[in-house]
Amino acid sequence: MKKIGIDARLYFQTGVGVYLRNFLYNLQKISPQDFSFVVYVLKEDSAKITFTNKQFIKREVVDRWHTFGEQFGFFSEIKKDDLDLMHFTYFGYPIFYRKPFVATVHDLTPLLFKTGKSSTRNPLIYYLKHLAFQFVVTRQIKGAKYIIAPTKTIKSQITDIFGTQYAAKIYPIYEGLNRELLNRKENNLLAEKFKQPFFLYVSNFYPHKNVERLIMAFAELDQDAQLVLVGPDDYFADRTQQLIIKLKQEKKIILFHNPKIEDFVFFYKNAEALIHPSLAEGFGLPLIEAMHFDLPIIASNIDVFKEVLDDKCLSFNPNDVADVRRKITEFIERKQKFDYGDLIKKYSFAEMTKKTLEVYNKAIDER
Repeated sequence: MKKIGIDARLYFQTGVGVYLRNFLYNLQKISPQDFSFVVYVLKEDSAKITFTNKQFIKREVVDRWHTFGEQFGFFSEIKKDDLDLMHFTYFGYPIFYRKPFVATVHDLTPLLFKTGKSSTRNPLIYYLKHLAFQFVVTRQIKGAKYIIAPTKTIKSQITDIFGTQYAAKIYPIYEGLNRELLNRKENNLLAEKFKQPFFLYVSNFYPHKNVERLIMAFAELDQDAQLVLVGPDDYFADRTQQLIIKLKQEKKIILFHNPKIEDFVFFYKNAEALIHPSLAEGFGLPLIEAMHFDLPIIASNIDVFKEVLDDKCLSFNPNDVADVRRKITEFIERKQKFDYGDLIKKYSFAEMTKKTLEVYNKAIDER
C-alpha cells in the first residue's frame, strides 16, 4: 500500500481552496486500490470536511501556513505518518522534511512583488517575513521531487528565477471549472439590488490584483453602468472601500463580500463582462468560470492571461488607467462576444487530477 499525504489546510481559502476541493473530489473517484491518502486539514475546519472514499484518512492539525508552528508542529505530524510521498499544495512547507515530496507552486507573486504593500505589518517585520518566505520557497523548489505549476507561464517564471536546471521536474498542469458552480440556481433576489447593467470583478483585493487602477478607470467612465467587486471582507477590502469613497463612487462601484455559490451564479449570468486587471496571476480561475457562463472577458495583457485566454478577450495595459478605461468604453460600444467553446475544453479539474496522480506514481517509482 502506497501512503500519500496531502496538505489541505487551505481547504476553505479562496483560490487554493477551490483547487483543493475539486482535486480531492476527483481524486476520490480515481484513486488506485493500492493507494491510501492522509489528508491534513485544520482542526477548526474538520467537521465540515468529509470523504466518501475509505482510502482517504482525515488528519486534524492546528498549525497554519507561514508560521513557526508549521515548521515544527506540522512537521512532527506528517513525519510520524511515515509517508511514501507528501504533496505540499501551497508555498508553505516544513523545511526539515526530508522524505520525497511533490509541491504545487500556484504562482510567484510574493517574490515578484516586494513592496510590502501586500502585508499589514510594519516594513521591518514585512522585510524579515519576506526573507523567510524567500528561503522557504527556494528550499521547496530545490527539494521537491517534482513541481506542479498551473501554467507554462509559471514554469517559465520558476526557471527564470531559480534556474533552468529545474525545468525537467516542473509539470505545467491546467486547472479547471469549479464543480460547485454546476447545476446551481442563481440567487434571483440579487436582481432587486443590481438593476443597472454591471461589470464584474471576482477575486481578493491584494495590491497585485490591481483593483485600484480598475476603480480609477471606472470612475472616469461616462456610462450608465456599475462595477461590482466580489471578494472577501478584510483589510484590503476596507482600503478599497476607502478609495471608492474618496472618489465619490459609492453608487457606481459596489463591494460585495463573502458570496455564496448561488450569488456567483447570478453575477456570472447577469454581468456585462468580467474584468480581470491583475498585474500577476498563476492561472485565473474566474476566467474559466466566466467562460463557462459565456461571459465576455476584459483582462490585462499579462503573459499568463495570454496563455489561458489565447485571443478570446479584450485586453488592456494594466499599468495604464486610461487604457483600462478605453477598453471598457470600447466594449460598451461594440458589445463584443467571444467563442469559448473549444478553449474551455482545455481546462478540467478531472484531467488535472489524473495528471497529478501520474506525477505521484512517477515520484514513487523513482524513489
